[in-house]
Amino acid sequence: MGNKRRVVITGMGTVNPLGHNVAESWQAVQEGVCGIDTITLYDPTDRKVKLAAEVKNWDPTTVLDKREVKHMARYAQFAMVAAREAFADSGLEKEKLDLTQCGVIVSSGVGGIGTTEAEQTRGLEKGFDRVNPYYIPEAIANMGAGLIAIDLGFRGMCTCPVTACAGGSNAVGDAFRHIRDGYATVMVCGGAEAAVTPLSIGGFTTMRALHTGEDKNAASVPFDARRSGFVMGEGAGILVLEELEHALARGAKIYAEMVGYGVTCDAYHMTAPAPNGEGGARAMAQALADGDMKPEDVDYINAHGTSTPLNDSGETAAIKTVFGDHAYKLAVSSTKSMTGHMLGAAGGVEAIFTALAVKEDYIPATINYQEPDPACDLDIVPNQGRHATVRCALSNSLGFGGHNACVLMKKWEG
Repeated sequence: MGNKRRVVITGMGTVNPLGHNVAESWQAVQEGVCGIDTITLYDPTDRKVKLAAEVKNWDPTTVLDKREVKHMARYAQFAMVAAREAFADSGLEKEKLDLTQCGVIVSSGVGGIGTTEAEQTRGLEKGFDRVNPYYIPEAIANMGAGLIAIDLGFRGMCTCPVTACAGGSNAVGDAFRHIRDGYATVMVCGGAEAAVTPLSIGGFTTMRALHTGEDKNAASVPFDARRSGFVMGEGAGILVLEELEHALARGAKIYAEMVGYGVTCDAYHMTAPAPNGEGGARAMAQALADGDMKPEDVDYINAHGTSTPLNDSGETAAIKTVFGDHAYKLAVSSTKSMTGHMLGAAGGVEAIFTALAVKEDYIPATINYQEPDPACDLDIVPNQGRHATVRCALSNSLGFGGHNACVLMKKWEG
C-alpha cells in the first residue's frame, strides 16, 4: 500500500425504519424485522403505492433543540441526529482535535423535497413572494452536511455527493480516500434522505419503479422471483472515519478497517443498469484491487438488492463476473428487504450494517424470501441471519445515472 495511511471506523449513528440508533437498528436486523408499512406521512388512499419504510415515531426534539428543528428539513434532522450519535460513539473530543483536519461528506439524493412541495403549494396559494425565507437553506441537498459541520465545528472539506442511490457509499468512499491520501484526520460521512412525499412517490410510481401491492411482507423481496419494484425508505446513516494512528493514540474502539473503494459509471442509460451489471462489476473489482484483497478473501456482500427485476439479476451477474466460483461460497444479502430503499441514505446505513457484520461475525438475512429466481442463484441468506466468520465484506450501491460505488472493509485485528 506504499505510504497510504490506514483508515478505521470509530463511530456510527443511524435513524432508519428499523430504529432511531445503531443498537436498536442492529437488534431489529438480527430479528429480521420488516420496517415497511402503510404510508402515514400523507394520505395514500387514492394512490397506487400504499407502502413505504418510514422512520417511526419521529421526534427530533429528543436530541435537537426545538429552535434548530424549526428550520431544518426532515432529511437534515435525520442527518444531524445520526451524526451526533456517531460523534458521541467515537469518543472524540472537539477540544483535542485540529478542526481544520476534520471534514464532513454527507450525501442526499433530493434533500428537502418535502419542503419544496409544501412551499410550492404555499406559493401557488399566497403568492411566491410569501414563501418561507428558510425555504432555500432547508431544501438544498448539501445542508445536511453543512449543519453537521457547523454543529461539530469541523472546518476541513465539507461536501455532498448527489449520485442518487449510490450517494451514501460515494460519501463513505470519498471520505476514506480523503483521510488515506493525507487531507484529513477525521471525517464524518454517510447519507440522509426523506423522500416519502406525494411528489417523490408519484414520480417513482409513474416510472414503474415502485412495488404497488399492499402486503408489507411481499413488498421488498430482493432476489425473489416475485419482486416487482422497490419500496421507498427514509433515514440517515453516518460514520466517523479516522486515520489509524490517530485512533490508536487515543485508545479508540474500532469497528472495522476501511480498505478499498471502487467507483465507476455505466455510461449507458438514465435509469436501467448496463447489461450483466458491467459497471457494478468494475466497481467491485476496483474496490478489491484498491484494498489489495483477493476475491476469495470476501465472506459477505451487502448487496444493493433493490427488489427490482433488472437490478437483482444484473447485480448477481456482476458478482459472478468478479468472484467466479467464489461467488457461490460467499453470502450476499440485501438489508433493503427490511429497510426499504433509502436512496441517498442507503449506502450510509448499509455501511453501518456491513461494519457490524464484520465486527460481530453476523450476516443479516434477506427476509420474506419465498420464490427462488434462477437468475439470482447465489447464497442470499434467506429469511434467517447467521453467525459466520466475516473477515472482509463489501457494500454495494448502484444509482440512477449509472453511478456505481462499492466500499470494502475488513476485520480489525488490533
